[in-house]
Amino acid sequence: MATTQIPYSSLVPNSNLAQPAGTTTVVAPTNNMQISNAFPELTVLRVVNTGVQQIIKVKAGTGPQAIAAGQGDLSVTVAATTGAQFIGPFESGRFVQSDGSMLIECATVDATITALKVPRNT
Repeated sequence: MATTQIPYSSLVPNSNLAQPAGTTTVVAPTNNMQISNAFPELTVLRVVNTGVQQIIKVKAGTGPQAIAAGQGDLSVTVAATTGAQFIGPFESGRFVQSDGSMLIECATVDATITALKVPRNT
């Protein structure tokens, strides 16, 4: 299974962030997307869908730190040719993987995802 990395675009306190291009989605189940060293409570996904309706799935976590993983995956339907849709922030107890990452699955390659990281203490 190939994994596509989604880098963080950090929001800047008391300043601005130029519109990031985002990472083009890949199709599950043979591929997925990953945010390494994730901070779920500070993470908001920006999804821009340019094609047909699709489901963005944030996978439930694994390992003992994911105490709420039993609630399952979070599936969000993103309508066809939607502008930007924002998903999150998330609970680490539900979504963090055993390696500290977050996994995201998509149904088509017709979207881009940007992982926005909200700064602490602002």
